[in-house]
Amino acid sequence: MEKVIAVVVTYNRQALLSECLTALRNQTRKPDAILIVNNGSTDNTEQWLQQQPDIHFINQKNVGSSGGFSTGINWAYKNGYSWIWCMDDDGYPKEDALNNILEADDGTLKLYNCAVVEKENKKSFVWKTGEFKTIDEVNTKTIEGIGHPFNGTMLHRRIIERVGVPQPKFFLWGDETEYYYRIVKQNQIPVCTVTNSIHYHPASAFSYKQDWDYKTAWKMYFYVRNRLHIHNAKFSNKVLAFINYCCFLTAFAGIVLVYQKTDKLKKLNFLLWPAADAFTNNFNATPPLILEKLKIKAENNYNNGFVNSIKNVWAALFTPAGMVKKMQTR
Repeated sequence: MEKVIAVVVTYNRQALLSECLTALRNQTRKPDAILIVNNGSTDNTEQWLQQQPDIHFINQKNVGSSGGFSTGINWAYKNGYSWIWCMDDDGYPKEDALNNILEADDGTLKLYNCAVVEKENKKSFVWKTGEFKTIDEVNTKTIEGIGHPFNGTMLHRRIIERVGVPQPKFFLWGDETEYYYRIVKQNQIPVCTVTNSIHYHPASAFSYKQDWDYKTAWKMYFYVRNRLHIHNAKFSNKVLAFINYCCFLTAFAGIVLVYQKTDKLKKLNFLLWPAADAFTNNFNATPPLILEKLKIKAENNYNNGFVNSIKNVWAALFTPAGMVKKMQTR
């Protein structure tokens, strides 16, 4: 019999993690094992995990969701599990979710995903899911061509054998999408949402149009940098990926100009930094480094910083060193 392991990545959300773990323990078809990857939590998560006798857990430094899922999926694969059920700590599965997603398996290699529904009303889809807005509207067992990793995503080990694991260096924002496109686009593995396998998740609150604080929005760096690598996974043609990324940067700059109320020019200047790192495959930035640099830029004259950022992007794209690095990734 093929064994199932649930892999949960957590960081400083012990109460939510406890809710998720309770839901996993209460499954009608219980997972054969549960693995928690603790990304260097500074609350009482590590001490709490030590008191849970029925789980495996890994403590590591905070390497973001990408590093967490890379570690967890790799551990599950090396320990011989056939099915790897992935989720964040802020969501939890309905009691029959595991049983129903396993029953959907028809023997063909496919990426299965739970239907991701809002925690509060337990009806609305968190993200766009085909033509449906609520789970009550759905009249099919599966919604083909759609999945929302890592929210009840079910990986068979044969996918790991072919595709590998998520890129640990992405840290967050985009790591799951890049992995999704590697599976679905590059390896032509079909994907579907199993509509009677429900995973509850908080409503999506993020909007690009909301005014964000320049000094503290370190996550925006990863969103902008990682988007190029998402396009590289989505499109087989690198030139097409490059063009789409440039269109993304242009559109994002337009959103900043139209919708942002504060620090518009500083935010435009900021966009050039992760873009330059994307073009040169620079994955050295960490949240503390980003915050420190944002603080310095906020205190300095942004005009000089803007000129320097333009020079960095130009060098990344057109200097011999930049061209060599780009060619090395092809």
